[in-house]
Amino acid sequence: MSLWFVSAAVLPEMSAEAGLTGAQGAALSSAVQIGFVIGALGFAVLGLADRYDPRRVFLVSGLIAAAANALLLVTPIGGIAQIGLRAITGAALAGVYPVGMKIAVGWGTSDRGLLVGLLVGALTLGSASPHLFALLGGVDWRVTVAIASSAAALGAVLVLLAQLGPHHVRAPRFDPKVIAQAWTNRRVRLAYAGYLGHMWELYAFWAWCAAIATASYVLIGMEGAEAAGRLTAFTAIALGGIACVPVGMMADRIGKARAAQAMMVISGLAGIASALAFGGPVWAIATALIIWGIFIIPDSAQFSALVADAAPPESVGSLMTFQTALGFALTAVTVQVTPMLAETLGWSLTIAIMTLGPMFGIEAMRRLIRET
Repeated sequence: MSLWFVSAAVLPEMSAEAGLTGAQGAALSSAVQIGFVIGALGFAVLGLADRYDPRRVFLVSGLIAAAANALLLVTPIGGIAQIGLRAITGAALAGVYPVGMKIAVGWGTSDRGLLVGLLVGALTLGSASPHLFALLGGVDWRVTVAIASSAAALGAVLVLLAQLGPHHVRAPRFDPKVIAQAWTNRRVRLAYAGYLGHMWELYAFWAWCAAIATASYVLIGMEGAEAAGRLTAFTAIALGGIACVPVGMMADRIGKARAAQAMMVISGLAGIASALAFGGPVWAIATALIIWGIFIIPDSAQFSALVADAAPPESVGSLMTFQTALGFALTAVTVQVTPMLAETLGWSLTIAIMTLGPMFGIEAMRRLIRET
């Protein structure tokens, strides 16, 4: 998953070298989401994670994603080819993230909150890593791209060391109708609704956290604002990944819907605090963003685990993949629109708009809690 935010992490250097427009930069970031949606829809309808060995699906998908990312090194900066390669990367990652969840939920039922929490924690650390790679690589964005591609290829190969758990179930045949349960199964539907509220804020925050922090630091004349912004983003996202583990354990005790609801309450409040702190003291905006980053992601695992609990075992892979397809279709809009809103409304009001998603998700979880 280190491939996801490569373009966002190296955008300042790419822009300085090639004079990219704001639209080109946003397209490089949102193309991953669009590609993921297309890929996830294909994986869900064809039921690939349910019909075939998910480890092999993961392997092939990860290697394709790594290769597409590596080709950024030999294509015109910000051109159609690079945007297309980012879309291919996203499509291939649809065979990594939800397929990894399919493998994870096969290892248990009573502790699925923890199992998926571990996976989403790893995903989060991977998503944060390009910001760290960019700091280590200095001004040469190509180093970041090369490291991320290598890490992704290694991860794809390492999945072959995993075994399939005792609760893994393979679908007996191709049946695209299974995704209709996203609407007909009320518990699945409410889990999807909570997930969409969560995704409204998540990837917009992850994609533009460094930009938000940097813009705030620049306003008060801080030296080294860009490096500090990257460090803030990496810290916020990485700590969120670590938080997925204890929250997963908590969810198995108090209930996944209650845990997800609690995370959205805190992340929404942290988002409001970030809006109020923008342009203020460094400690205030950095603290608010880091707290937001910690609590913005742990609920993601619980939405997937809720779907796994509510769905027939042979349909889990397809329904979780379709869930992510809908979520990332939403993020394709939010990631693209967020910097445009910031140019028009300013970052403070834009951040406040981001917090509308958790409010929607909190209500969905309230209804789901009543169902259980």
